[in-house]
Amino acid sequence: MKEKTLTKGEMLVMNALWSIGRGASVYDILERYDEPRPAYTTIATFLKILMQKGFVEAKKGTGKQLVYNPLMTKERYRHQVMDDVKESLFDGSVKSLLNHFAQEEDLSAEEIEELIALIKQKTIS
Repeated sequence: MKEKTLTKGEMLVMNALWSIGRGASVYDILERYDEPRPAYTTIATFLKILMQKGFVEAKKGTGKQLVYNPLMTKERYRHQVMDDVKESLFDGSVKSLLNHFAQEEDLSAEEIEELIALIKQKTIS
């Protein structure tokens, strides 16, 4: 894959594709947007860029219409991005990353307890 990260606009298109869960046309993707929706050509341009970056493939649909499929799951992309953030901004430290969220994101005591329980569960299994 040439590029590791997505722009905001590309991410919106990928989120639409991931939520559709099957091959999608530009029209299918546009239906996922709130009003005012972007132009058809805007979505088509994003899809062309996503194809060049290796995130999406296109196959012939009915007529001239193309059907687009993601080549990466949302979970895999999330994992890749979080690994990049951890390595580049937190010197590879999960502890520093979690500390950032605990300090900067105003987590409630309940949310912190839930995180602790998840971490404990992970270390047990």
